[in-house]
Amino acid sequence: MDFSVIDKLGLDLPPVGVYYDLFRPENIPPMDEGINKSLCEILRYAQEKDEPFYFSKEHPENCVGKIMVGMDSFAPSAESGQIGPRLGVFDSARCNARLYYSVKRLPCGSVNYVSFVPYRHLKSVPDVLIFTGPAAKLEPVLRASTYSTGEGYHSECTPVMGCSWFMVYPYMTGKINFVVPAFVHGPHGRQLWDSDTVVVSVPYQWVPTVMENLGKMPFELKGHESKEAYYAEFGGILADMEEKMKNP
Repeated sequence: MDFSVIDKLGLDLPPVGVYYDLFRPENIPPMDEGINKSLCEILRYAQEKDEPFYFSKEHPENCVGKIMVGMDSFAPSAESGQIGPRLGVFDSARCNARLYYSVKRLPCGSVNYVSFVPYRHLKSVPDVLIFTGPAAKLEPVLRASTYSTGEGYHSECTPVMGCSWFMVYPYMTGKINFVVPAFVHGPHGRQLWDSDTVVVSVPYQWVPTVMENLGKMPFELKGHESKEAYYAEFGGILADMEEKMKNP
C-alpha cells in the first residue's frame, strides 16, 4: 500500500503505525536503552525519532500503558478508584472506578511487543495508524473515512487513560476514533502536543479506505477558502437545484 499520500497533509509530526505482537517482530530493532516513558510519551518519541522500533514487556513504562496493551494488570487499589480523586479528576473513588468497566485493554498476556513504525517506513497495514496535528490539517483524514462510505465521525474518551482510547480502543472495536489530548490528564500534564492537537486513530479495517480516498478526493475544498466562498458555492448549488426541480 502506498502511504505517500499522507505527505499531502503537511503534518509537522509523522503519523505512526502501531502493531501488537505476541512474538518478537522481525527486522525491527528494540527501543533504545535507558528510556523510561509512558505509552503516550513513547508514541510522541516515535514521531520525533522517525525510525521504527518495538517496545516490549521488558522495557520500563511509568504509567498504565503496559496494562492497556496486555502486558500487565491493574493493582486492586487502582481498580477501586483511589487514584483519580487524588489527581483532582474525580470527586470520589466510586466515580473513578466506573472507568475500569469501560476503558478498553487487551487481554493480559496476549501482547509481548508493540511496534511503532512511522508511516514512511510502513511495509504493511498496521493494526492502528495514528495521526496527530491541528484539526484543520486532519479534517481530510476524517473526511476520507466518510467520502465513499457515508459513515459518521466518532469520538470517545475519558479524562484519564487516554492511551487506551487512541491506541487500543480502535483496534478492539474496529472504529476510527478521535481524541483531544488536552482533555486527557496525562498527555495534558506531560505537554506532549500543542494544545490545539487532535489525535485521529485509524484501525486496520479502515486504513485501505482512508488511504484510497485520500488519494482521490480533493484536499482543499472551495467552500473552505473563505466565508464568502462558502456562501457563494452553497448558494449556487441551492439555486441550481431549485431550477432543476422546476422540471424534475
